[in-house]
Formats: sequence, structure tokens, C-alpha cells
Amino acid sequence: MNTVKRTLVIGDIHGGLKGLRQVFERADVSEKDRLIFVGDYGDGWSESAGVISYLIELSVTNDCVFIRGNHDYLVYQYLKINDNNPMWLIHGGAATKKSYDPISEEEKEQHIQFLEELENYHIDSENRLFVHAGFTNQTGPSHEFFPNMVYWDRTLWEMVCALDKNLSPNNVLYPKRLKLFKEIFIGHTPTTKIGRSIPTNFANVWNIDTGAAFKGTISVLELDTKEYWQSDPVWQLYPEEKGRN
Repeated sequence: MNTVKRTLVIGDIHGGLKGLRQVFERADVSEKDRLIFVGDYGDGWSESAGVISYLIELSVTNDCVFIRGNHDYLVYQYLKINDNNPMWLIHGGAATKKSYDPISEEEKEQHIQFLEELENYHIDSENRLFVHAGFTNQTGPSHEFFPNMVYWDRTLWEMVCALDKNLSPNNVLYPKRLKLFKEIFIGHTPTTKIGRSIPTNFANVWNIDTGAAFKGTISVLELDTKEYWQSDPVWQLYPEEKGRN
């Protein structure tokens, strides 16, 4: 068992509770560990409601930070005002709706409260930023004109993917956004889209979304050592389901 408290960053889950439990077992997660989730708890596999119930239970035993993802916003809109956004239904929402069929109204209210209390971003004591997607404002996410950009933006990740590896942070051309934080941890855009199946680093940005919503895994990254653990490809844990294509 773990004897030293770790900080673990958890990538996108997308309703894959079996994968989350599996990777936690492989990482030997205990009550000593601090857990930072970068969002997208639902929409994809069949256990979206189960994932949120599990996270609520975890918050009792562990020091947890829960970041809001774009899919978490969409799930909240459904639970709160019965918003059946057609695009949401196509991109995992239909499975989420079905997962709530057996859930009591009391438990749904707990889930609504959980989703309302999610953080748009988190900055730790070492000036490391945790955000679902990214930010566009050169002075940081707190200055976004549209606050929801932090769980929709893809330009931060696209920028670091294309950034010249030889460009020094002291160069006038170096992106100002990257200088604001020691490190930045995100999800949202699967690393599998660029042919990577593991947590991937460019400049000072780490992407922990390894494609659980599609054909990839759920990943857990240890913040200081960058050791990581992964579930099986989540689709293999739900062989009777189609998931998101």
C-alpha cells in the first residue's frame, strides 16, 4: 500500500466506471492520495450516473478536486432543465439519459449539486493549472470574456502540438499563455487524435485524455514523477455497447 501521499491527475472518463475502477486498482489508489479530475465524467459508456455516484463517494474519503468538462455542463443542463440537446444526445448523451432511468430523484439532486460545485479550473500552490480544455486569454483563465471557454477551447492544445520544440521561452515569439504557469494539465482532446495512446507532453502542457470515449483508455498520472497507469481500452470493458464513434 502507499505510504506517501501522492497527487494523481485523472483523465476523461466518459461513463466508463469499469475502466476507472480498474485503473485505480492498478495505480493502488488509497485514501492517502489527492485526486484531481480534469472533467468529462459522463457521456459515452453506460455508467455515467454510476461514475458521478462513485466520485461523490470518493470525495468523502479522499482530498479531491473536480474540474468541469464540457460534457459535465451538458449533463447538468439535462438534469437541471431537461435539456435534450440533439448534438449532446448524438455525442454520448443518449447513454447518459438511459443511465439515469433507475436513479432516484433524491440521488439526481445530489448529482445536480455535485455538477454545480465543479471548478472551472484549479491552480495549486506550485502554480500548476488544471483545466478541462484550455484558455485563450493571454492573462489567464480568470480573464476569459466567455468563462465556458475553459471547457471548450482546443487552441491551447493545438498550439503546443505545433510549437517549435527549439523555441526558447525567452524568445519574443514564445506563447505568452504558456509562461503564466509552471505546468498545465488538460483533457478534452484525445491524444489518440495525434496517434498517442499515453499521457502526452508538449512544452509545459500535459494532456491526460487518452481517448476513453472512443477506443482508448482512462489514464492516471502522478503529478510529480509523471508515472502513469492506464485501464484497458474502455470499449473492451463494455463489449455489448457501441460507445461514441
